[in-house]
Amino acid sequence: MKVDIWSDVVCPFCYVGKRKFEKALAGFAHRDEVEVVWHSFQLTPDFEPIPGESIHDSLAKKKGVSPEEGRRMSEQMTIVAREVGLDYQFDKAIPANTFLAHQLIHLGAHHGKQDATKERLMAAYYLEGQNIGDLDNLVKLGTEVGLDAAESRAALTAGTYAEAVRLDEYHAQQIGVRGVPFFVFEDKYAVSGAQQPELFAEVLEKVYEEFKPTQPALTLVAEGDACGPEGCEV
Repeated sequence: MKVDIWSDVVCPFCYVGKRKFEKALAGFAHRDEVEVVWHSFQLTPDFEPIPGESIHDSLAKKKGVSPEEGRRMSEQMTIVAREVGLDYQFDKAIPANTFLAHQLIHLGAHHGKQDATKERLMAAYYLEGQNIGDLDNLVKLGTEVGLDAAESRAALTAGTYAEAVRLDEYHAQQIGVRGVPFFVFEDKYAVSGAQQPELFAEVLEKVYEEFKPTQPALTLVAEGDACGPEGCEV
């Protein structure tokens, strides 16, 4: 069973949603049969960070509110994140464009390390105050999940996975994704937002029952002369 997830590295609800989905998946009896694929989605693709600008001020400008209101919104999100065990450090967060970060996640996928790369980048941004828009830092973070530094630098410099990021975003437009996180189960059922683990669990069960491989039950009603791999019985 395949689950496709669109999200942005700097989307606070995306990290919360990741944790909630992971909790549901951990309790799912058939979790080993679930393939999770992360897809790129940039909330602000044209974002240009201003050196020294805080995340509170950046959020305030984006939302058209006062810096005080921007800080209040961050504090509220911190409370939400704490409920799933995430200690958001907005005072340390460095506003960044995520285009390069998404490319690194695609490189991680190429080496079977997509989820690990996604998790490392989110933790770096939300918990550690690291700059995920900086090439050198992205290369370093990649090595921490087992990616080769030289390959990462070359791929990010050349834009090897830039088109893959754009294709993810184009696909999101085609299926009507307007906000993230956005979960698609077997290309048929969708869940929008950081829903509770119980809801994710219900969807996993429903989709598995509908799409699980089935073998028709046969009842042998007659047996006679026949040939098999070892020859024919006469």
